[in-house]
Amino acid sequence: MLPTEDLFVYVYVLVDDAIADGAVRIPPRPGPLPACCDVELLTIALVRHLLGRRSEAGFLAEVARDWGHLFPRLPHQSEANRRTRWLWGAFEQLRAALAARLPVDDCQQLDTTALPVKHPSRARGPDGWVGPNGLHARFGRDAAHAEWFYGFRLAAKTDLGSRIVRAWSIVPAAVNERQVGSDLLQAGPPPADLLADKGFNGQAFAAEQAARGTAVLVPPTKRQREHMPPILQTVIAHWRNRIESTFAEITDQMELARHGAHTFWGLLTRTVATIAAHTLLRVCPDAP
Repeated sequence: MLPTEDLFVYVYVLVDDAIADGAVRIPPRPGPLPACCDVELLTIALVRHLLGRRSEAGFLAEVARDWGHLFPRLPHQSEANRRTRWLWGAFEQLRAALAARLPVDDCQQLDTTALPVKHPSRARGPDGWVGPNGLHARFGRDAAHAEWFYGFRLAAKTDLGSRIVRAWSIVPAAVNERQVGSDLLQAGPPPADLLADKGFNGQAFAAEQAARGTAVLVPPTKRQREHMPPILQTVIAHWRNRIESTFAEITDQMELARHGAHTFWGLLTRTVATIAAHTLLRVCPDAP
């Protein structure tokens, strides 16, 4: 990891170049130009996730205290939050531009992970957790932790080798994972092989992907493992752990699991900024 000051400079130049090259397009807003430009806010958000800082307010105060010479005109916390949420599309454009630097892997993975928004005991009737197209927070089962949660799911398609997120979506907590997988696989060329969890197991889904030239590989059942050579079980577990590592970096190391958002749009902004920071980490591992 670069020293923090160098990291700020590196990310600032990367974002500024992406905007200058047209890879990231930010629509103009009416009114006078703000003292703190959009590039600075994008840089601060990305570095916060790269450093694994949980609190937006806490990190903005840290920047003002320790790195004020780099950002001399920081906005108030409420303005910074509002403008950063408005810039969520710029994070996604940056993620796509960074991911395009590496060739798409011919073997990819699909999985989902829980995005809780409140403790299940506090969910009492309709609330403000509403997204576009009728998307609402709901109850779901988190198989990884063997518990129920209230919120959404993050679905992601990643390369097997580089572990770059190629497509992602925030979906309902209780969702047909095969339908989500079909939607994500429409982004980009179909892979030759697709590793997926048991939730994606199904003859119709496998046949649909086979028609596109993709072989779907899911973990063996308990009965199948009884007749499977131990070395093959070890290989399957190794490759399945790669997407678990990706989600661990995004949700734990970069603190998305403790996002602290109060609205869906705040959750969306934190999610896309975290994935953009993770893509930067995977594409340019020596820089951050």
